Amino acid sequence: MTEVRASSTGTNVIELDAVSKVYRSGSLEVEALRDVSLRIADGEYVAIMGPSGSGKSTLMHILGCLDVPTSGTYRLAGQDVGRLPEIQLAQIRNRRIGFVFQQFNLLASHSALRNVELPLLYAGVDRVERRDRALRALAAVGLEDRVEHRPGELSGGQQQRVAIARALVTDPALVLADEPTGNLDSAAAAEVLALLEALHDSGRTIVLITHEPEVAAAAQRVVRLRDGRVLDDGTPSRSSASEDVP
Repeated sequence: MTEVRASSTGTNVIELDAVSKVYRSGSLEVEALRDVSLRIADGEYVAIMGPSGSGKSTLMHILGCLDVPTSGTYRLAGQDVGRLPEIQLAQIRNRRIGFVFQQFNLLASHSALRNVELPLLYAGVDRVERRDRALRALAAVGLEDRVEHRPGELSGGQQQRVAIARALVTDPALVLADEPTGNLDSAAAAEVLALLEALHDSGRTIVLITHEPEVAAAAQRVVRLRDGRVLDDGTPSRSSASEDVP
């Protein structure tokens, strides 16, 4: 078993112990994660890095309570979430975790404001407070002049900023970003990484999933995966940002 350290002295937000994930279809079994142990401390900025098929997306789904381990234990802020019923996992996802995805996952028929309001709607927040918090979240990502624009009226970078505002609107302590720059040009990608850095500076824990060394270099620490296992864990260097993932 590979024990991955936390590089911070703060309280651990994420604790995985000997976590494995097996997908079964008939007689076929695919072991996507293999005996992974991981610690991420409060306020860390960690990149999970690896090539396609390495298990990084499966790990992100488990960290985000979108899936549960086949074996092992996952504790989020000290709570064992690996065996909770779906209704409780949904509450945790809504209230404690902010998600940013490569595909943005915005509703095309809704304005930026409405898209950002949605997590608060699901949480039962009243209309006036929803609007106020969504407006503040959009202002925080520099889109106060685009609140009534629909996704099709926004650039890719602007759409990702709407997605980041949506992730922020519930004020989560943990932000999970899954390939957040994958569909962006270099300028828009730099803007998104700067926003994630600002969120980290404000005290949030950031977990960034990527296959790009130059993106991972934005983090304090990189956990590299291959074949569902942890290869190594360390601090990225800008000089090695151009190295390819094997």
